[in-house]
Amino acid sequence: MPANQYEARLRSEELRSAINYHNRKYYEEDSPEIADAEYDELMRELRAIERDYPELITPDSPTQKVGAAPLATFDVVDHREPMLSLGNVFNEDDLRAWYRRAAERYDSEHFPLVSEPKIDGLAMALVYEQGKFVQGATRGDGRHGENVTANLRTISSIPHLLKGRYPARFEVRGEVYMTKSGFEAMNAAIGEENEAREAAGRKPLSLYANPRNAAAGSVRQKDPSVTAGRPLAMFMYQLGWCEGTHPDTQWEILAWLSDMGFTVNPEIRQHDTLDSAAERINWWGNQRERLDYDIDGAVLKMDDAAAWADMGVVGREPRWAIAFKFPPQQRTTKLRQIAVNVGRTGSLNPFAVLEPVVVGGATVSMATLHNEGDIHRKDIREGDTVVVQRAGEVIPQVVAPVVSLRDGTERIFEMPAECPSCHTPVVRDPDAAAVYCPNAACPAQQIRLLEHFGSRGAMDIEGLGEKTAYTLFQRGLVGNIADVYDLTAAKLQGADEFTTKKGVLSKTGENLLAGIEKSKQRPLTNVLFGLGIRHVGFETAHLLAAHFGSLAAILAAPAESLQEVEGIGPVVGESIVAWAHRPENRSIVERLIAAGVDPHETPRPTAPAEGLLAGLTLVVTGTLSSMSRTEAEERIRSLGGKVGSSVSKSTTALVIGENAGTKATKAQQLGIRTIDESAFLRLLEKGPAEID
Repeated sequence: MPANQYEARLRSEELRSAINYHNRKYYEEDSPEIADAEYDELMRELRAIERDYPELITPDSPTQKVGAAPLATFDVVDHREPMLSLGNVFNEDDLRAWYRRAAERYDSEHFPLVSEPKIDGLAMALVYEQGKFVQGATRGDGRHGENVTANLRTISSIPHLLKGRYPARFEVRGEVYMTKSGFEAMNAAIGEENEAREAAGRKPLSLYANPRNAAAGSVRQKDPSVTAGRPLAMFMYQLGWCEGTHPDTQWEILAWLSDMGFTVNPEIRQHDTLDSAAERINWWGNQRERLDYDIDGAVLKMDDAAAWADMGVVGREPRWAIAFKFPPQQRTTKLRQIAVNVGRTGSLNPFAVLEPVVVGGATVSMATLHNEGDIHRKDIREGDTVVVQRAGEVIPQVVAPVVSLRDGTERIFEMPAECPSCHTPVVRDPDAAAVYCPNAACPAQQIRLLEHFGSRGAMDIEGLGEKTAYTLFQRGLVGNIADVYDLTAAKLQGADEFTTKKGVLSKTGENLLAGIEKSKQRPLTNVLFGLGIRHVGFETAHLLAAHFGSLAAILAAPAESLQEVEGIGPVVGESIVAWAHRPENRSIVERLIAAGVDPHETPRPTAPAEGLLAGLTLVVTGTLSSMSRTEAEERIRSLGGKVGSSVSKSTTALVIGENAGTKATKAQQLGIRTIDESAFLRLLEKGPAEID
């Protein structure tokens, strides 16, 4: 865990950025880059930081939302009730802790449960009116999904007309998946087609990595006839909203849905006790391979569905359900080499080159190694036999070496003394335990920075991804991010990647130029983040944009002025100043401004000298029911008060919401007054008399 709030802020920014990126890869692009287990670890680390430093929670944090935004390819559907994401546990102790918390809120020592296999597919919400299927949507970001009704109509296990007795209008939720046997047959057919395509000199089609990706890609086809040819099925697992009467328990609801003609998983079970449910989970852990579909765990839901609304939600997760995640699958293979690539800020990042091995249904030959320190902590050496784990995704990780199989030929890894891209001597950052290339003109850095600049969190330039960034740089069309705005149709027509066979600009090229032009309107926060300044993540960029209001003001500010912004410490301040003082960076900014990239924001007003809360310093922790923490802090500032980020002797009072962290303990130790939400609301209305 981070040692202080500053480190926690930096790490939480890194985690949010990484998780949001992987959410996009998983939910929007159907091409995940990390294993489920690694993603879960990122989320667990972020949750732990936000638990200990709740003032760092942002409204757009991945812990507060579900999935990713709907694709523009499809019409957007507003979910009448949010489609939530389940909380995860990974061992029986945590499962029992969840049960105790739920039982306490349910006001009973015990409650019945319903268990089901956790299918690795795509969550869907189906709407029926007068017994007819009228709309199907993906989960999307939980509140807004993609309208894929036409594609879902081609799945035979989704009934078009219901039978028996059904409500006038209601929503049912479930999981679209692809069978393992169907997935293998589909990939085999693609392989046969590729032989014919290659014989004809045509580009081969891509094989799918796993059934989940294949299912997601199939549902998102523009042509429903393509979806119809894919081996898809759907299990219903839950009732959404309902206009009419319905059973009160989950077990009865599932039987009711089955009577209407929906397909309900026959492996679902009802349990009177947690012990019975835990036995079923353990059974699934040993039996999951016998299924013709992938599962990565089991789901437990409180059987009393009538109590779900009262049980409520924490962040994006319901209190009435939990997912028990199974350990990721593991294999051993030979680590041939530890290679190194260069990131956009110059960091040297090691990765494993493996003897190809099939893990979780896919052949992998590379794996993440995190960093040099992690390699040495795990004592991973080139030539080792290593344990590789994967949870059905694309990039696995090296867990540990099998020391007992060493024969003495293994080699201890050493980070190269020169950058592998530009051969500049590397620099070690002892504070960050990192090794990086100091050459800002390093080709690898420029390509990575170009990719980052075009990303959604930065300039959101359609088509400017990893492949395009590499192409533009290698062809000499772009040398730095400012060169992006010098691109023209004439320049792109000189590259085959952006030209049709007739020699005119392709749709890819047109979209790229349109995206570049549109990016000139991006907000200051995104532009600042897109510059790729070391230690400046999205949250830091937002704080600076709100305080200074313009790019020129931020980059002209001395380190002392930058550190006056709450949450900006000396490391970040000095990093910004060092970046801004480099002539090549000043030139880039000048060219961006000349191209029309010069956003301005109205600086956040300082607290008035006089006001109802003048002279008070308040810290807010936990979740408030009447307003968000950001809104609460703005209310305090608007009334002349100061907002503290941590509890100290200068704190007047600590406002405690639900699920407060360690600040309450520290306030007690320091003798700082604490007030609950109702007292806080009276304070906002009547002033300090409420806490005197």
